Parts: sequence; C-alpha cells; structure tokens
Amino acid sequence: METDRIFDEYYEKSLIQGGNLCCPGCGGPLFWRMALEALGPKTIVFGDGPCAMCAIRFLRVPTFGFHFSFVADGATGISAALEMKGRDDITVVSSGGDGAVGDISFNKVSAAAERNENLIQICVDNEAYMNTGIQKSGLTPFGAWTTTTPLGKESPKKNLPFIIAQHGVPYVATVSISHPADLKGKLRRAKEIRGFKYIHFVSPCPTGWRFHPSKTVEVARLSVETWIWPLYEIVDGTLRLTSKPKPKPVEEYLKLQGRFRNLSPDVIKLIQSNIDGKRERLLENDGERIVF
Repeated sequence: METDRIFDEYYEKSLIQGGNLCCPGCGGPLFWRMALEALGPKTIVFGDGPCAMCAIRFLRVPTFGFHFSFVADGATGISAALEMKGRDDITVVSSGGDGAVGDISFNKVSAAAERNENLIQICVDNEAYMNTGIQKSGLTPFGAWTTTTPLGKESPKKNLPFIIAQHGVPYVATVSISHPADLKGKLRRAKEIRGFKYIHFVSPCPTGWRFHPSKTVEVARLSVETWIWPLYEIVDGTLRLTSKPKPKPVEEYLKLQGRFRNLSPDVIKLIQSNIDGKRERLLENDGERIVF
C-alpha cells in the first residue's frame, strides 16, 4: 500500500526508531524526533534514567546510559576526547530528567556550566520522579499532587533555566513540542555555538499528570499560551522572548490535569497572580541583558 511505503521511507531516514517503551502519550519521543531532525546524525547522546532511556535507547545515533548522579560527567569526557582528536563535527548532548538535572546531579551540571564545557545539556522535565513512583522533585510546580505531596506541593518550581544562565554560559533556551519550529531553531542555534548550551523542555506526562494520552500536545500548547511555560532564549546574557501569546487563564491548563484537581478557587487565583507577575517581568526584560 502507498501508506506503508511512505511510512517505510520515513522511518528509514528518521534518527529515532518507530515504537518505544515510553507510556502512551509521553512527550519525550516527540521531543527526540524533533531534536534529532535539528541536530542531525553526527550526534552523541549521553542520557539518564528509565523514563528518559525509554526513548533514548531507540535513537539511531550513538547513545550512552548512566545513573542519575552522573549527568554531564560522561558527556564532558566525550567532548574532551573529541577535542583531543580534533573532531569538531560531532555534537555532544547530555540529557537528564528534572530529578537528575535539577536535584541529584545539579552540582555536576553546574560545574560543567561553570567550566563552559562544549556540549548541549538538555533537561527533559516531566516535573516529578515519574519512573520511581511519581514523587515530587525540585521542579514539580506549586500545588501539584504527587505521591509525596498528596495535598499539593507547597513550594514553587525551581527556575532552572535562569539559574543556569547565571553561570554566564553562552546559550540557554526553553522549548515545547507544541512549537516545533521554535524547538528545532533553538537546537540548531545551540549546535553552532561553542561552549555550554542549556535546553529545557517540559515533557507532558499523562501517567503522572493524570490526563488522557491524546491530550499531550494540547497540554503542552496550553502551558505556553497561559505563560506557565514561557518560551525564550538567553543569548550571552540577553533575554529574548520567542513567543508572546495573548494569555489564556491558567485554569484552562490546570483543569486538564488530575494532579491539580484538589486546588481551591483561591489557590488557582494565587497561581494566576504569580504567573501574571512573572509574565510582566519577562516582557519588561525582553531584549535586555539580565546576566552580569
């Protein structure tokens, strides 16, 4: 059949195999498909953890797996080895989840950023320790249910992109699978920059966020349109917003996810107020140097 031929040709050229071991609706495989379309076949991926590895082990580029506590370490070694060999045609990618990059191995990511290692560090952020039982991480958002915050998390989500930017690295960006052109453009830009580049991707998780697998892209798009997950890049310390949508109410995003089902109207108003304040500060600083 013609349809079968088209699919066969597509997967023959694709840098990720068809099928994987991720949960239905996981945002991770969608991200990696787009990412490798931007980065190309001369890419080495050093990645962690069962959730992330469920997609990474199906990539058709060289990959290496490791424990949560070694994010950025192995990629640093690979980058150094390539430099010793005079190879500047290969892109080295270090990938970790929110628990690995933002918590367990943050010291090692920070050290690699401080040294300005020549690699791309990606955070595949599903906002909890999904693979070990949906426990909260430092990047779990305020109010979200997890198995260790049954009444909702009481502290805010770490602003990890800005924390990394304060290391003085040349490039930091946020991306979403709902905006593929923006995502691919930022990865292509990162590929051409020498030094430490940081890409933060919030990966919708139907299992942990409690929404239907068919809603993954819709949830991702609403996170951008409500400004809960704003899209921007920080180039040599200067902030540039890459999407400025007319803001939708945060309730439209929250109501699609069971992890927020216990939020009271007052808490939703508080979340809306916090997001409004963050949006105003981002707009005020758009085009301005924010890292000194």
